[in-house]
Amino acid sequence: MEQTIQTPDPTTRLALEKLADIVTPSPVSWMPHTWGWAAVALALLAAAMVVIAHWRKRWVANRYRREALESLMRLENDLGNEAMRPSALLAIPELLKRVALAAWPRETVASLSGASWLTFLRRHGGEKSFPDPISRILDDLEYRSTQAIANISEGDARRFAQSARQWIEDHVVSA
Repeated sequence: MEQTIQTPDPTTRLALEKLADIVTPSPVSWMPHTWGWAAVALALLAAAMVVIAHWRKRWVANRYRREALESLMRLENDLGNEAMRPSALLAIPELLKRVALAAWPRETVASLSGASWLTFLRRHGGEKSFPDPISRILDDLEYRSTQAIANISEGDARRFAQSARQWIEDHVVSA
């Protein structure tokens, strides 16, 4: 069965000729339609810039902490070697002093030693930063003989290094 296409009558043809293509709407603009959205966008941009500036300032200010933690990590690696342990143990109090000198004025920190040094460390790092057995190592390490330092167990040496790490990470510098 063959289909034949009929030509439309003149009225239908005239109606079809007057039809226009479907008009699609213009795409929606990404620009805000009111000034309020522009103000919100500017406020968010300003807030983001303030947060980034604050973060960068803290990051730069804490550079000494990152460097000290890297040095401490190298010293902690030496604690497992009996031959290197005494020099690593002696370097930890020196590292703590350098960190304190980087964070506080020289006049405040440089002259501290013994009990006053330990009090300073506890006041700015918390009472738990140097518990009593570890504080005894810190207090008299520089006065011990090489043999006495070599006799400090690896476990005590690691606890001492962990206390130093905790202090470096957590100490609070007064404004």
